[in-house]
Amino acid sequence: MTILRAIAGLSAVAEVYDGFILDLWGLVHDGATPYPPSRETFFALKAAGKRTLLLSNAPRRAYALVEAMTRMGLERDLYGEVLSSGEAVNQALIRRDDAFFQALGRRCYHLGPPRDQSVFDNTGLEIVHDLAAADFVLNTGPGELHETVATYEPVLQAAAGRHLPMVCANPDMVVMRAGNPVMCAGALAVRYTELGGKVAYRGKPDPAIYHLAVEQLGLPARKIAVVGDALETDVKGANAAGLDSIWCTGGIHAAALGTSYGAPADPAKATALATAEGQMPTAIIPGFYW
Repeated sequence: MTILRAIAGLSAVAEVYDGFILDLWGLVHDGATPYPPSRETFFALKAAGKRTLLLSNAPRRAYALVEAMTRMGLERDLYGEVLSSGEAVNQALIRRDDAFFQALGRRCYHLGPPRDQSVFDNTGLEIVHDLAAADFVLNTGPGELHETVATYEPVLQAAAGRHLPMVCANPDMVVMRAGNPVMCAGALAVRYTELGGKVAYRGKPDPAIYHLAVEQLGLPARKIAVVGDALETDVKGANAAGLDSIWCTGGIHAAALGTSYGAPADPAKATALATAEGQMPTAIIPGFYW
């Protein structure tokens, strides 16, 4: 078995790649605060003439992510394009250009918090608060950070009982926020499927969103690397789209690897975990370092 290449920072591959598709949670910030190297790394990437695109499974539109980054002290001119699963869902709801979305109807039950309301921008949907009046469910995740799938079991069972289709605006199962795991919309969608519900996802690891990201970067795919912390989304999506990937071992898998953000992981352990998950990255990196 070939052991994964470990790099200390992106400067080690600067001659290979001209653009980077960057994850946010678990790489650039922890959901509340940027990781210490993030600002410096953005500056270095920009100074080196590298193109960047932030690709997040956040269930909000891209402008909402920019606003959140600005509040964290990461100015808009530090990075390039921004693409989110919420943006992809918003556009799918407007365009209705595939069979699943064409059949959804106009009355939507929002399973999610008010902070995700931007996903409804310009869709013309009627938001209803009674499942009995809904044509479909839009799942953006839990309302409170401490909630679990069990919290939403009654709603999921009621929706499944009515055979309502579900749109999942964040395929992530879990993210790390300030060092603690937080359930995401993907976990609710998986449970809904177990109950017999039909679910459409937008975002990572769907290769379509990576193809869109490559198009927006305007570079050959061979000159782009995906950088993120989740094997099941970032690395899997990159592999499905035919892109190289650099796995940040200091994020969601840090505990499994016996490491932490910024501390180099054992390449042999990382290789074993990636092999077990069936998603092999091109290289590993301990955090968002130049």
